[in-house]
Amino acid sequence: MLEPANLRRYDATWHQPSAEVAHAVERYWHVRWSLPEGESIQQRILASPGITLTLESGDVPGPLVITGVYGRTWMRTISGSGEAFGIRLRPAGMPLLSSIPADAVADATVVLTPDRDPGLHTLLAGIRRVDDPAHQAELADEALRAALAAGAAPDQELLLANRILDHLTGTLRDRTGNLAAELGVSERATQRALKRTLGRGPKWVSRWVRLQEVARVLSIEPSVDLAALAVELGYVDQAHLTNDFRRATDLTPGEYARSLRPMR
Repeated sequence: MLEPANLRRYDATWHQPSAEVAHAVERYWHVRWSLPEGESIQQRILASPGITLTLESGDVPGPLVITGVYGRTWMRTISGSGEAFGIRLRPAGMPLLSSIPADAVADATVVLTPDRDPGLHTLLAGIRRVDDPAHQAELADEALRAALAAGAAPDQELLLANRILDHLTGTLRDRTGNLAAELGVSERATQRALKRTLGRGPKWVSRWVRLQEVARVLSIEPSVDLAALAVELGYVDQAHLTNDFRRATDLTPGEYARSLRPMR
């Protein structure tokens, strides 16, 4: 979320998945909102590389929603009242739980109907039986554990996709730039793994992880030394960082930092 201060208005909570489903699920989250009549929030989102499944109610696109991997920031209009329980998947999660290819939901927020994927629809609909977020997380764990046990075990390509994202996230400030070599696999293997699970290639995923870190640092420290940050994150220089951030968000880092100040 590029306006993190809005979280105070959403009654947001996060819940960790159980170890049995952690290869498919990164985390659960829940938001609830109630805005005055006529008021709305345009929430800009620079999402991490991953697909999210949400159970929603109120003024929302639909009861069950798949949010794919967006290639730039995207906007969600929040109005009226409602709530959403989200299942943030790891790269391996979507192929393990659904027959829908990752690139079929790229750059899109799709309402999940029974005919689109009957098994996934039934799985998510079953989690709606309770409305307390903590209980929903427990029920999601149970439902996902059963679904994963009934399906095929994750193959090496799916596990590699998880390793790639973990590695990119964990080595933001000390990468050599040769992802395949760092992981001891071929470049083709990294390309296949990420295309299958996220619908994107390694260069794009690496870039997006860096952009998320730029946004995170700016939201905490708007006056950060951008030249130094660029060097730490492996950009050629500050101009490279600035241009990359602007292409993704339509804002320079400075414009983004200034946009946050009224919220502080």
